[in-house]
Amino acid sequence: MKQPTLSGWGRIPVPGRELRSEDLERLSRDAVLVRGLGRSYGDSSLPPPGRPLVASSALADRVLAFAPGTGVLRAEAGFTLFDLNRLFWPRGFCAPVAPGTQFITLGGMVAADVHGKNHHRDGSFGSHVLGLRMRVADGRLIECSREREPELFRATLGGMGLTGHILEVECRLFRIPTPWIHAESERIGDIDRFIEALKEAGPRWPYTMGWIDCLSRGARMGRGILFRGRWAEPGEAPARAPRPLLRPTIPFVMPGWLIDRWSVRIHNALRYHGHVPRVRRRIMHPESFFYPLDFMREWNRLYGPRGFTQYQCVLPDAAGHGAARRFLDLLTRRGGASMLCVIKDCGAEGIGLLSFPKPGISIALDIPVRDGTQVLVDALNELVIAEGGRVYLAKDQFTRPQHFRAMEPRLPEFLRIRARWDPQRRLRSAQSVRILQDAP
Repeated sequence: MKQPTLSGWGRIPVPGRELRSEDLERLSRDAVLVRGLGRSYGDSSLPPPGRPLVASSALADRVLAFAPGTGVLRAEAGFTLFDLNRLFWPRGFCAPVAPGTQFITLGGMVAADVHGKNHHRDGSFGSHVLGLRMRVADGRLIECSREREPELFRATLGGMGLTGHILEVECRLFRIPTPWIHAESERIGDIDRFIEALKEAGPRWPYTMGWIDCLSRGARMGRGILFRGRWAEPGEAPARAPRPLLRPTIPFVMPGWLIDRWSVRIHNALRYHGHVPRVRRRIMHPESFFYPLDFMREWNRLYGPRGFTQYQCVLPDAAGHGAARRFLDLLTRRGGASMLCVIKDCGAEGIGLLSFPKPGISIALDIPVRDGTQVLVDALNELVIAEGGRVYLAKDQFTRPQHFRAMEPRLPEFLRIRARWDPQRRLRSAQSVRILQDAP
């Protein structure tokens, strides 16, 4: 009989199986890990060796309370961003962050301390979380916040589920004038001008991000398209609320040779030169603006049977604009090829002890898994360490423990707090075994 497996969005499997129930409080009593929709790319939501059963929060998805006067929402950990958008956009509210997909849970948003296109202005999700209800390793149920058990709260934001099982989340939503987006996009010819334009857009636009051609070299290195957006005012937008978009599905796993250096080069050239005129302005459906990859279900099947990894790093402002050029130069010299290379402007570091963003430029790229993937990630990590940056644990599957320790000066404090709440390290994951060297 074939052993069941679980994988993250990168489709790299480990032995594992989910247990589901609407009663997450009961389900989490003996769990080694709680998992949402499995949309973290790497192994952060996968069970450790020898403990294949994980608790799924997917059925624990109720809204428990909402206060329209303040925008404060309390919901179970399995409540999804998709359902939040569906319920609250027509009512004049939105989530405080806009990550790359809406098919994630509130519990996952806390565990990864997700960020979005507005990080330069509004920070990551943890900045808007008011309180959590958790089951900690010894079985107790704990309410924590900035005032109650503040160390546990800080370690849980971005703590990848290693400090306790998140059962309920209380956060503050934003008011919006309409559920439509006023968007601009601009074609830009090189990485240096791209970063200048990204920084110039920040004070004027709440949402910014860009796609760049990571294979172009020389004077065209880092050419791409910059996207800027804000919520449209009533006089600019349709009177009706936007309907959920239809999403076709990639029906099967594509052959591994489909995405290679040549197909990526052709795709990138068509996308860049197809952006005509140079600057576009329009009113957009919010799903199309915030979640362009969600328009197609199971798009991760495009990367073939071995799956893919997403490498996401932040290069701090202190490293200068040249850090992005140095990163892209190393990537192209090492043979990296990605159709999806996203660049964002990051603001202040959050209070979460392992939260990813810091002031600087975030670069994220999808890399098909090949025999040389580990060597490529090692080389990128060594550059990121030299530049003073770090990687995003919600995307990572290949970083070595010594590289992560060199990137993360906050790690000793996180480990101290984790040891206080879980001295036997009962809560762990495939990622914590790999990076933190937990016992399997």
